[in-house]
Amino acid sequence: MKYPFYEENSDVIQPCEKACGCITNPATLYCILSQIWCKETCAPRMQKDWSVDNKTLGQCSVTAFLAQDIFGGDVYGILLSDGNYHCFNVVGDSVFDLTSEQFGNQKLNYSAAVKQKRSVHFQSIEKKLRYELLKTKLKGVLTKC
Repeated sequence: MKYPFYEENSDVIQPCEKACGCITNPATLYCILSQIWCKETCAPRMQKDWSVDNKTLGQCSVTAFLAQDIFGGDVYGILLSDGNYHCFNVVGDSVFDLTSEQFGNQKLNYSAAVKQKRSVHFQSIEKKLRYELLKTKLKGVLTKC
């Protein structure tokens, strides 16, 4: 099955943590997150435009750092024209961006990315709280797996 997120070789990625329940690869994580992404986990500047039809909008950094918890690797960011970074994951030779569908048909240049640091992103208390909310919602789903 083809999923609506950007990926290169992500089907070989497995969780580095045994307590991930039914998460076996980025695609299964995407399926679960699709059920729990919400306006409250969206970046505040984008919340007015968030909808279930565009559920990945404003979810990139909290999603990428949550995926890093599960799969390891690094979080990278693409500098956007508005001065913000769009975050995605790199694990070994594999690249995946679980929130790329928010850009529609726009092609992002994943090779022009800069490594992102959790400590820098989470200096923003609201972002850390959104990440913790998404993580709590994910744990709630995983208890049912």
